[in-house]
Amino acid sequence: MSEVVFAGIDFEGAGAQRGQEDWPVQIGMGTWSLKDGFDNFFVSYLEKEGQVDWYAKKIHGIDEGKLEGAPSLLSLWPEVNGRLGEGAVPVAHAKGTEKRFLRVFPGNPFDPWVDTLLLSRAAMPDQRKHSLGVLCEELGVADKVRELVPGRDWHDALFDAVASLVLLEWMVKRYGLQELPLWALVVPNTGAWSRLRKAMS
Repeated sequence: MSEVVFAGIDFEGAGAQRGQEDWPVQIGMGTWSLKDGFDNFFVSYLEKEGQVDWYAKKIHGIDEGKLEGAPSLLSLWPEVNGRLGEGAVPVAHAKGTEKRFLRVFPGNPFDPWVDTLLLSRAAMPDQRKHSLGVLCEELGVADKVRELVPGRDWHDALFDAVASLVLLEWMVKRYGLQELPLWALVVPNTGAWSRLRKAMS
């Protein structure tokens, strides 16, 4: 794990209109490793594919006007591959949306994933909530995210992508996971986490 580059990624979506599929309106990415820290931040609005649902606008504040002239996700392949390629491990909080939107890239090799939602549930089952914002605020790491990406906040794709990396960094260092194999993060073993918590208490 100490040699791995983790690539945080987050999408904000347009919201599912009746009879239509959700589509991405913003992408945010960044990388983190124990060796080099946080780096390679990237954020972009994405090409308009329809109307943005009113509730989605209320959550992330992105309307159709902000999407005018934005690039398509497919055209951003060099940016995406530049962070997720070369053996980097993708990281997301509840990775389902990210995996689904990345299917636009045919035959993409993005695997395995670290899902910080699954990892935090295994590591901290007694937490009140496991949503990204609540966890980061309650663990005291949200201010670090704000320092890394100033002027942004929750439900901005770059902010949330970096937050997932900051949360991962906190868990790796808090629980001393630096020398474990990557699969300890990819497939969190609740029994192993329970033993680790008891050993630390």
